[in-house]
Amino acid sequence: MRQIPVRDFFKTPEKSFFKISPDGKYVSYLKPFKDKQNLFIQSLADGKEEMVTSFDDYPVRDYFWTYNNQLVFSQDIIALDQFKLYALDINTHQLHNLITQDKVRVRLLSRSRKQPDIITISLNKRNPANFDVYRLNLKTGEMKLYIANPGNIVDWFSDDDGNIRLAKASDGVDNTILYRTTDDAPFKPIIKTNFKNSVDPIAFTGKGNTFYALSNVNRDKSALVEIDAATGTEKKVIYATDKADVLEVGYSRRNHVLEYVSWEDAKPHKQYLDTSAGKIYADLKRQLQGSVIRFADRDSAGKKFVISTYTDRSPGSNYLYESETGRLTQLSDNNNGINPNELCAMQPVSFKASDGLTINGYLTLPQGGNKTNLPIVVMPHDGPWNRNRWGYSAEVQFLANRGYAVFQVNYRGSTGYGKAFFSAGFKQVGGKIQTDIQDGVKWLINQKIADPKRIAMFGGGFGGFSALYGVSFHPELYNCAIVQYGLINFFTFFKDAPPYAKPFLQMNYEMVGNPETDAIQLRAISPVFHADKIKAPLLIFQGEKDPRANISELNQFVRELRKRNVPVTYILKANERKFFRSEHNRMEMYAQIEKFLDNNLKVKP
Repeated sequence: MRQIPVRDFFKTPEKSFFKISPDGKYVSYLKPFKDKQNLFIQSLADGKEEMVTSFDDYPVRDYFWTYNNQLVFSQDIIALDQFKLYALDINTHQLHNLITQDKVRVRLLSRSRKQPDIITISLNKRNPANFDVYRLNLKTGEMKLYIANPGNIVDWFSDDDGNIRLAKASDGVDNTILYRTTDDAPFKPIIKTNFKNSVDPIAFTGKGNTFYALSNVNRDKSALVEIDAATGTEKKVIYATDKADVLEVGYSRRNHVLEYVSWEDAKPHKQYLDTSAGKIYADLKRQLQGSVIRFADRDSAGKKFVISTYTDRSPGSNYLYESETGRLTQLSDNNNGINPNELCAMQPVSFKASDGLTINGYLTLPQGGNKTNLPIVVMPHDGPWNRNRWGYSAEVQFLANRGYAVFQVNYRGSTGYGKAFFSAGFKQVGGKIQTDIQDGVKWLINQKIADPKRIAMFGGGFGGFSALYGVSFHPELYNCAIVQYGLINFFTFFKDAPPYAKPFLQMNYEMVGNPETDAIQLRAISPVFHADKIKAPLLIFQGEKDPRANISELNQFVRELRKRNVPVTYILKANERKFFRSEHNRMEMYAQIEKFLDNNLKVKP
């Protein structure tokens, strides 16, 4: 097995984040310029490429097209904790700075075909804890308050004209969907649920005051339903499956048509609800055999589409698809340095936890004849209310290429498997969630897949907590641990939550633990209080500007470990948040991981 260079796995893609202009004349994408992502456009008429931004300090982050062919994009000025929003006129190449605000978050809510110069955004400028709704004029830069948040609204939903008609309120435990008929009418509550249930609006149907939503009320698995906005009554179920939660809905606002639903059990699935969309998908499936196909963007006429693909062994490619002719044109490879034949299959697996609950996950074995007694890297996901999914992971493939089997566990509480499995994880952080992970490792040992003397844990966020918990309370199982932006203290994690996360604290208290009433439990599981239990070598990565990290506490934790002669390699990077966006920093991180695992698991591929 050829050892693929670190750079080939983790380099910044040559082109990424493709979109198409509403008039169908251009594709846009991000491309590195002086090691920073910048915006480029390519004419579909003649193939000519233009660089339309040239930032060399901070990269372009999210961006989108308006209906009158302007590009709106953001920058995160990490050193100043500042957010910038720009508009770029494609015809004149004039750049307008729309917003420069310190310590804010901005989210696009809607664009309007009727008023293409106006976008609707939510912004926590007035109060860091509350997201108000504003109308922003892209030509003049004028920003008008549209709706002031009364203090409990956590999400807003618009109709097809960009008018806010639905809102979701939460006190952290109970959620309320509110509806108003016009801008002048008051919001009235129509649906009330608690945090164990969910109703997530998708779009208005275009027929009366009804809307589509994903709901698990009165059922275990989330389904696509139609709801009467006047009463909150569920009118009918559009699509449901007993295999998994419906996760995504494809909806054409232009035609008011539901196109598809997707869900994921062991692997991703799509069901087409519209005949013409189904024909397009069937044609793409024929041309792109074996790949998972995703619709990334489309023009206003619905005739040109940006398509992305992937498999478990390929980061995939991006294509332009023209539905009238069936023509498929490749725009880029996500990573042309990767040969799928050199990579490894991601196999769905399941096992019984010690209390009998079935736990699912994925096992990626290195290439070669030997499938037993392998060194294992256990990768618990962040969350805990998240999940691992089948598909391409550069981290997983990098580790498998180095000779490690990679084990990913969707422990109880993971999403996508229904309400009962999700709820089974409540108040089980440091309990059955961690037991599920250990049971999975023991299952690998019993299956003779794992070498019990060569097992490592590697995770970010809650996955980092799980790694530290593993080496603290199950030192007999793990040789070492790698931690990225790890959660080390539940008390400070809750106390230091940014203002905009405060509405969700009560829910976290119910699902994880309350620092006042569950203090004994939270102290018993928080790694910061158990440095004396850790003996295994640690490799810790942290971005200094991560808003959820308490850097001084982490520094003290590392000092305490070193005082106890625990071998700790600690890498703190300035001007990085949770994820290392600098390519140089990423390369250094994975080179360190390679060296660390080689030293501690004694494996030579």
